[in-house]
Amino acid sequence: MNAVPGSGDAESGATGAGFSSAERAAMKERAAELKAEKRRGRAEEKAAAEEQAVHERIAEMPESDRALAERVHNLVTTAASELRPKLWYGQPAYARDGKVVCFFRSGQMDKSRYSVFGFNEEANLDDSSGLWPTSFALTTMTDDAAATIRDLVQRAVA
Repeated sequence: MNAVPGSGDAESGATGAGFSSAERAAMKERAAELKAEKRRGRAEEKAAAEEQAVHERIAEMPESDRALAERVHNLVTTAASELRPKLWYGQPAYARDGKVVCFFRSGQMDKSRYSVFGFNEEANLDDSSGLWPTSFALTTMTDDAAATIRDLVQRAVA
């Protein structure tokens, strides 16, 4: 005769009252695994939705700012793949562990004379001189500007 788990057989350590301690531990472990998978799935869905929202916002920008924002987006996401795109005050930003490290502000959408690329306190840009960059006016994306942004983003996440 085959013993049914939890039916009170001596081999499983169960009493007539239910599952053995080993069976209960296995069920708890499996429940924790399923919960973790669900959290990961939600986090991945949220990250994809946030990135899609950033792309949509960039697409809504006037042409000159859209070109800048697209270039900044490509620079940031390739220089620091650990940063996740998200909207911050309705503009593209890049976060680590949910905290914004750097951001782009469209000058035309903000009714300002220039766009801005900047960093928040989460960025590791502190310098022993007591002076370091936190934001830059951005009117065109020259090769020098792109190199500066790439270098600062890499330094910000180091």
